[in-house]
Amino acid sequence: MLMRRILMRPAARRLATAAWTGQEPLATSDPQLWSLIQEEKQRQFRGLELIASENFTSRAVMQCAGSCLTNKYAEGYPGARYYGGNEVVDRIELLAQSRLLDCFGLDPQRWGVNVQPYSGSPANFAAYTGLLKPHDRFMGLDLPDGGHLTHGFASPQKRVSATSVYFESLGYKVDQRTGLLDYEQLESTARLFRPRLIVAGVTAYPRLLDYARFRRLCDELGAVLMADMAHISGLVAAGVIPSPFEFADVVTSTTHKSLRGPRAGVIFYRRGERPPASAKEAPRQYDFEERINFAVFPGLQGGPHEAAIAGIAAMALQARSPEFKAYAKQVLANAQAMSRALIAKGYSVVTGGTDCHLLLVDLRPKGVDGARAERVAELAAITFNKNTVPGDKSALVPGGIRLGTPALTTRSLVEKDFEAVVDFIDKAVDIAIHAKSKTKTLKDFKKFVLEDAETARRIGELKQEVESFASRFPMPGWEDY
Repeated sequence: MLMRRILMRPAARRLATAAWTGQEPLATSDPQLWSLIQEEKQRQFRGLELIASENFTSRAVMQCAGSCLTNKYAEGYPGARYYGGNEVVDRIELLAQSRLLDCFGLDPQRWGVNVQPYSGSPANFAAYTGLLKPHDRFMGLDLPDGGHLTHGFASPQKRVSATSVYFESLGYKVDQRTGLLDYEQLESTARLFRPRLIVAGVTAYPRLLDYARFRRLCDELGAVLMADMAHISGLVAAGVIPSPFEFADVVTSTTHKSLRGPRAGVIFYRRGERPPASAKEAPRQYDFEERINFAVFPGLQGGPHEAAIAGIAAMALQARSPEFKAYAKQVLANAQAMSRALIAKGYSVVTGGTDCHLLLVDLRPKGVDGARAERVAELAAITFNKNTVPGDKSALVPGGIRLGTPALTTRSLVEKDFEAVVDFIDKAVDIAIHAKSKTKTLKDFKKFVLEDAETARRIGELKQEVESFASRFPMPGWEDY
């Protein structure tokens, strides 16, 4: 009996294996998950996407992300892998590197790029790890003032970001009256703090940065200048705003925001001979390449996501096209049109406008906050995020919202369409103001907007308007997922 069971096992295994080919479509193999993905596709198609860090990528990039490259382990770098079978993967990664450098007009003798970071936060942490020693000092724009978590954010009670745990960080600020970056305060603070690295980068600041001024300060302090262009990299690639590459030593970015690529990160670094600090200094070579590459792998990551790296290559080719430059120009035009329309309706736009793809709106003069406006808008198929504005005391219930134009510009909206979008936002804010007057806490507010019949009716009518409007515009990618 035992022998019979042993002899039957291989046949049983073969039968079980034969039942699965790996070619079953998701719709039949997992209809529950397929239904959820289709539901999300419809949400994106029928809604208005105004989150400044989001975009809609192309079918070509999606084909890369869902390709056979997902199957391959490729620890190491082209020509120096820890696994076999990477001949094709090497060529793909080198293609992504060369296209990215070309995309930003960079000389490969003077600049290199690492395309392996999984996203923007790992890219920033890898850059710090490669360029700094543990507990070295660096400065970045404070999170409540428009910086990113990975620019060293720490609250008075807690070191929130790991970048403030492993390194000593200090945030610089915007002028609380104007909302503009306070360069004089940055300079005086930096001369006292003596950072080894300064980050010139933003995530919720609507104006351009003075990279030349950052460069002069870093030269004075002997500090590395790192530009984080995650939000604006598509605008930089298209040449519609100034580039940080003339001034920075290292530049980090995501690839899925204004660049419209896959969810990934990249690190650019200077290479070759460094300009001498004085006539007496002997020539030296930049050593960023070895330090940053080692920090990415083996320091912080294992196998790179080669499917995403192929998506970077596809994205970089698209970003060199005349169509992409026209797109980037329209992103700026749409942001300015939205700013004008909001101001015309009596909204307080932080700094009085925008130079880029995003703007901040202070809702406190309207008697409401960003958290409440965000929730009503979300129920009405409009997505944006609550955001701190100058003078805010709470990040959970901040006074403002952040709006961005890249995603809807990808869907072919132009200035007059964004004026209509502002009308929808205004209706959502008006509903939020009314609901706030009937409740005390944010928890009560969220319950009220769902349960109060009149408020639910108004939100439902607005959602119908929004979905009817949004469904007129095309979506890139696949039709059903």
